Amino acid sequence: MSIFPAQPSDKKAVEEGAAFMPRFDASGLITAIVTDARDGELLMVAHMNEEALRLTLETGIAHYWSRSRKTLWKKGETSGNLQSVVELRTDCDQDALWLKVHVAGDGPTCHTGRRSCFYRRVVSSGGKVSLTMASDHDQ
Repeated sequence: MSIFPAQPSDKKAVEEGAAFMPRFDASGLITAIVTDARDGELLMVAHMNEEALRLTLETGIAHYWSRSRKTLWKKGETSGNLQSVVELRTDCDQDALWLKVHVAGDGPTCHTGRRSCFYRRVVSSGGKVSLTMASDHDQ
């Protein structure tokens, strides 16, 4: 049984009400956008299932659902770069979350060792599309 109430048919209650009623997709997931609480930099996009969201709310440490490994994942558990949630927001129809976090340790969020998972820029030029590295200052 879910700890989160089902969304009512009344759209106004979802959009304007005070009840947190996350809407998980057909796979039982909700998208989570993660930014650094200090400077607003986009760090990663992940997914949460109900258990990950519940653990995040209970512990204040970000938990996600790994779609590739099909397992619960406490971000930073191995590296020491845990994500402490400073603020959690939901969008208007409650089908996406925004986590503002402080990253412990030396700060990388991406499994590649970079601060952000968004370290490449998509460039379109002369009918060709390629990737270029973004600097740490313009991520």
